[in-house]
Amino acid sequence: MGSSSNPAMRRVPALALATAMALAAPAGAAAQATVAPAQASRQARPRPSIVIPRAAHPPDIDDYLTLGGDDPAATAADSARGLRIDGFLQREPGDLVPVSEPTQAYLSYDAANLYVVFVCRVSNLSRLRARMGRRESVFSDDFVAVLLDTFDDHQRSYMFFSNPLGIQADGITTEGQDDDMSFDTVWQSHGRVTPSGYVVSFAIPFKSLRFPSGEGHAWGLALMRGIPVNNENAFWPGITRSLGNFSAQFADASGLDGVSPGRNVQLIPYGTFTGARFLDDTIFDTKADGRVGVDAKIVAHDAVAIDLTANPDFSQVESDEPQVTINQRFEVFFPEKRPFFLENAGYFQTPINLFFSRRIGDPQIGVRATGKLAGWAAGALAIDDRAPGRAVDVQDPRFDDRAINGVVRVRREMGESSVGALITSRDFGPESNRVASLDTRVKLTSRIFADGQAVVSDDQAADRERRDSAFSTSLNRSGRKLSVNLNYQDIGANFRPLLGFVPRTDIRQGTEFVALRWRPKTGPIQALGPNSFVQATWDRSGVLQDWTVRYPFEIEFRGQSGLFVRHTQSMERFQGIEFREHENLVNYFTSRVRWVDFAVNVGAGARPNFYPPPGQLPFLADFRDVSAQATFRPSSGLLLDETYIYSHLATRPDTGLHATIFDNHIARSRANYQLSRELSIRAILDYNGVLANPLLVDLQRTKHLTADLLMTYLVNPGTAVYIGYTGGYDNVAIDPQGVRGLIRNPSTSTGRQFFVKTSYLFRF
Repeated sequence: MGSSSNPAMRRVPALALATAMALAAPAGAAAQATVAPAQASRQARPRPSIVIPRAAHPPDIDDYLTLGGDDPAATAADSARGLRIDGFLQREPGDLVPVSEPTQAYLSYDAANLYVVFVCRVSNLSRLRARMGRRESVFSDDFVAVLLDTFDDHQRSYMFFSNPLGIQADGITTEGQDDDMSFDTVWQSHGRVTPSGYVVSFAIPFKSLRFPSGEGHAWGLALMRGIPVNNENAFWPGITRSLGNFSAQFADASGLDGVSPGRNVQLIPYGTFTGARFLDDTIFDTKADGRVGVDAKIVAHDAVAIDLTANPDFSQVESDEPQVTINQRFEVFFPEKRPFFLENAGYFQTPINLFFSRRIGDPQIGVRATGKLAGWAAGALAIDDRAPGRAVDVQDPRFDDRAINGVVRVRREMGESSVGALITSRDFGPESNRVASLDTRVKLTSRIFADGQAVVSDDQAADRERRDSAFSTSLNRSGRKLSVNLNYQDIGANFRPLLGFVPRTDIRQGTEFVALRWRPKTGPIQALGPNSFVQATWDRSGVLQDWTVRYPFEIEFRGQSGLFVRHTQSMERFQGIEFREHENLVNYFTSRVRWVDFAVNVGAGARPNFYPPPGQLPFLADFRDVSAQATFRPSSGLLLDETYIYSHLATRPDTGLHATIFDNHIARSRANYQLSRELSIRAILDYNGVLANPLLVDLQRTKHLTADLLMTYLVNPGTAVYIGYTGGYDNVAIDPQGVRGLIRNPSTSTGRQFFVKTSYLFRF
């Protein structure tokens, strides 16, 4: 699992920086670690091999409720319940030391499913975290996981998680990339809390996986247990940060004979109805809209998935997380949330982001193929976009009503190294944009990997012709004590990847990041140490554009708490002016109390006002940034989440003018009540207020309030019913003459929408 930006996944260590240590295991009734942890952490050994037995009937969770520990009577009957796995070893906080609580797993399969049952002891049940929640919200609880490298290529693995109540999460981890938690598929999980701990059963259909056809193929397999109150993650086989690859050291699991994804066709038709009222400049308008469409998936040759969409519904059921977007020199990144683009997005990821699917605004028809064959991973996407047609004069005969977009990606995987190519294409009337890229990831040692990419772009229009190139290379060393990342990017001024996210061009930029960690064996501190971040950027003519030096220090306490402090000195050149900037920052987070998570971030220093009023030059100003987030879980099914972000910019005392330039207040209150695993009600209240001084900044004084209510009945990722309401309010008023003006409070309704969406998964 990579170093994900997903907040929930921050509780799970970055698996892309880790690799498993091989532990010898027999193919009989138990698979156990037999090498001393201290020795295992210093050397890589052959992967363990296990043979998964075929089950006479699907496991019944009731048969496992009294198991656990070393009861001889229970052990004697284990063979009837599947292959027993023992010997889980910590990755955090210890390095390949035994798991702190007894943990066993039982493996078996039949023609339809892979079965895994975890039996987890808990010495103090008052410390167990097991709450009813929505799908994917398991990482603040105790959890278990199954990880499957079905191609045994040491590159890409499925991840299946469950908390003690059977609440699911799933994703894909790819070496060298962030975790892809957008992956959703159909599988079954059941969980039960017992007097001695908890038991969770997994039934993972082979139809939900991709793997090579034919007999005799081994899979890579790892099992995981997370114990949040101990900051602990334990694996079988053991996984250590001392090595640079994760899935290369899974166990080899064989015995899966006579299984296949088989005939696998999925259809998900959907229908929506929307009624809306909105303010169009100075006139209120209403609109009612019905929409139907279908998503389809076809699996060919067991390993290739073809996805099709017709008239897709790309409404975002979940809104974007709040971010500060004012006084930002470069484009702010908002992650993709639309299902068609999310699945298998990792196939199209490269070091320089050349395919950012949010560039496609309103598609009508799309097709995507992804898969792996004979050591090759490949993906192709073709989709239209009606949004550009609405942005130009519809009478202009040069332009069509839509753009046509295409992406092709291939990668040859050679052990733990790979080499790949990517091409993107966008055509809109007489305009065209082409991008071609070569990239590679090379294992140099067990801890060090090198990544490189070279790109060319060609952008054509009636009034311009721009061609340029970009280059990126990085060197990454992972380790429990020392981690190092060195990166260099060279991006031309005329480089234009219109389907990518490259917010800055005309740069030659070098970056160094080093993290050093000590891990005391006793006391309240689990890990501590400094980081070092140094970055310098020149334009291609050799003029220094900016530099940054940061020296943070981080302390991780036992019991899910941490402190992060940082001082920064930097220089930035903007509109020919050199600005010397600085920042002091403190961050603290804690989840020590089981029913509340809390984090606060405070920063202050000096940064430019990039957007002064017309006729004025940018100038250096003092800033204060504060953000706080608290998540409360007063009961098993209720989650209350509060977020507040404050950004303040003011003139500096040495200017002789003491004035606020702007205050930006962003607040979000979110409540989710999970009535059952399928049914939930969610409410969000968002506020964004920009209190600007028009004499000092080119911003309007705006206040916006959004109320969002959603009821969800989610049977599985394809079968669901959504009923929702969204209302927007602004500090505007329309006088009788139709003139739009500003008022003090966001009390004017500027948009409201009611919608119903339903979809159903047909699987053949």
